[in-house]
Amino acid sequence: MIRRLSILDRSRTREGHPAPQALRDTVDLARTAEELGYHRFWVSEHHSVPGVAGSAPTVLAAAVAGATRRIRVGTGGVMLPNHQPLVVAEQFGVLEALFPGRIDMGLGRSVGFTNGIRRALGRDIGDAGLFEEQLAELLGWLDGSQQAHPEVHARPAEGLRIPPYVLATGEGAGIAARAGLPLVVGDLRARGKVTEVVEAYRKEFRPTAWGTEPYVVVSGTVAVAATAADARRILVPEAWSLAHSRTRGSFPPLRPAEEVEALAMAPKERQLYEGALAGHVHGTEEQVAAQLSEVAELTGADELLVTTSTYDRAALVDSYRRLARVTGLTPRPRL
Repeated sequence: MIRRLSILDRSRTREGHPAPQALRDTVDLARTAEELGYHRFWVSEHHSVPGVAGSAPTVLAAAVAGATRRIRVGTGGVMLPNHQPLVVAEQFGVLEALFPGRIDMGLGRSVGFTNGIRRALGRDIGDAGLFEEQLAELLGWLDGSQQAHPEVHARPAEGLRIPPYVLATGEGAGIAARAGLPLVVGDLRARGKVTEVVEAYRKEFRPTAWGTEPYVVVSGTVAVAATAADARRILVPEAWSLAHSRTRGSFPPLRPAEEVEALAMAPKERQLYEGALAGHVHGTEEQVAAQLSEVAELTGADELLVTTSTYDRAALVDSYRRLARVTGLTPRPRL
């Protein structure tokens, strides 16, 4: 079994609930994750997406860290091409200074989803190709080795040890390997592809001051319930939202599973919906235990980062409680 278990929450909005509620839900879930014994809790960056409230991950990470006491907190991730590396270093420096020894810096190479978002951010689709260069600059701001602006220092980040992680597949995995950084890779539906990426990362890994050996975090959706049917229903709202986005161009708030199941869908939308439901780790506790054992055997992953979203918050929390039992986490009472 994978030895560490963590959560990435994307602050998904829900139909009938305002976006600020999604952010408060994220903070509440972090408290529960800490109580259940999860290793870390990460938040994400999305801009101008109706279905996602988390647009400022370092701000939200500060709220999560302030509401918890022991769980590691970070980003999954800050999309580095959207930002100046100096500013990212400064933001994480503030987080680490306020919450020492608990902050992770998860970094991605994506840019805004649409031309309009990219223009608003002052970025271009080609900026993703600058990720490796930006990553090196960011790490230089942290360890004081950057040479481009010797008169400038990232305060209070310089000299602080803030663990970096690269969210990547394909070329991004190679960047993580060359930098000697941990790799975060998903999703678990494409387990063969994930395994290939992980194997290439381990083969290409170069020890650096940031990491002496490979570290792999696999990421994906996991749903656990009393029955396999109940677990599948947890997946329904997100599957519909994905199908809707691919047929209508907008990623919407989550709808209740019973509403989605009653919808009349066009053939293309139905096909995408069924495809979005397929392949996830889900079922009863016994079934999920068996599936996670398979994932561990295939990937040799050091950690599982769970990214489940659904409309029913009670079902989501119950799923995380059951998953904690499946993987043998030790509950920790709130301080």
